[in-house]
Amino acid sequence: MKRKHDTHGKRQEAGKDTLDTTRIEAAAEFPAPEAPRYRQIYEDLHSAIQHGAFQPGDKLPSEAELGKRYNTSRITVAKAVNELQLKGLVTRRPGSGTHVRAPLVSTGRVFGLLIPDLGRTEIFEPICHGMMQSPFSKQHSLLWGHSMREAAQQEKEAEQLCHQYVAQKVSGVFFAPLEFTPEKDAVNQRIATALDHAGIAVVLLDRCFAPYPMRSKYDLVGIDNRQAGYRITEHLLLHGATRVVFVAKPQSASSVTARIAGYREALLAHGLRSQKDMVCFGDPDDQAFIEKMLSEHRPDGIVGANDFTAARVMASLTRAGVKIPEEVRLVGIDDVKYASMLPVPLTTQHQSCADIGAMALATMLQRLDNPNLPTRDVLLQTHTVVRRSCGTHLSAHHKSL
Repeated sequence: MKRKHDTHGKRQEAGKDTLDTTRIEAAAEFPAPEAPRYRQIYEDLHSAIQHGAFQPGDKLPSEAELGKRYNTSRITVAKAVNELQLKGLVTRRPGSGTHVRAPLVSTGRVFGLLIPDLGRTEIFEPICHGMMQSPFSKQHSLLWGHSMREAAQQEKEAEQLCHQYVAQKVSGVFFAPLEFTPEKDAVNQRIATALDHAGIAVVLLDRCFAPYPMRSKYDLVGIDNRQAGYRITEHLLLHGATRVVFVAKPQSASSVTARIAGYREALLAHGLRSQKDMVCFGDPDDQAFIEKMLSEHRPDGIVGANDFTAARVMASLTRAGVKIPEEVRLVGIDDVKYASMLPVPLTTQHQSCADIGAMALATMLQRLDNPNLPTRDVLLQTHTVVRRSCGTHLSAHHKSL
């Protein structure tokens, strides 16, 4: 039995040898395509660098020496060395040769974007784009999330995202506080407190969560909202409006309150004192609210708290049969992309969202490098963009008569 078993084993081994030989012969008939010569040289040198045969600062053999070693032309060698240079593994110094480069030490930071309105309004997308286009952003990473759900769910998701950033130990958070939600003040404060306890730096975008004119302790990057409210209101007054209403949604952010302050200052500066407060809070899509505002105040000019509000007011005025700007002049603030495409192109106060984003990133990096800096308001200037809704063309026509 044992001898028979041995014989069977030899047959198996012989069969294996035959099979292997067949495979080798087949491989010889169809050889694998050989890598380009320069690629072989690149792989050899790359492996030598990775395994420490060449240390940072070491000089590689000259192209002539490598050409002899690999029995190939200098052009082929140069192509391999160029590939190493493109990968950041070597530096080439004229007159000095090619040297192994020290590995780069990453100093990049990870930042979180906590912007509940991302996707709901048109100012935060270009702000984020401005951050990513900043020359300071190249070595850093940005994480973000946003909610498109109802207000109560939006509050919950904002807090969840905050806790995710805490768990991920991000270096800092760019925070645009919630507005228009029932518990916004409490939620905003809880988010700030959680980030504080985790030692995470915070830069506020566009607005503070403290009621105007109070300020939280965090850096803020946005526009001078008070000045923007003043300048856009003054534009209406200078072109003949005398009864100017300000329209805003309830539970708006402190940035809107600052715009209202600027609006009121413009009225006072132009000697317009009214016994009745002409700031109207309500839903601009609510026809009853709009018609009540028209009945009570009989405005010849309206300032929307932002372009979105102004656009909705425009639609409601049109449904009410009010002509813009012949009967009511209308302006907004922000200069979003659709402002010029409304049925009556909207005059507005332009803010550069991309610049806000770039400045926010610079402010965050400064804060991390010097935590003892005082709290800063970095407020960018705005300028008035004149379109048909303010009726300046009507004013010019009257002057020419």
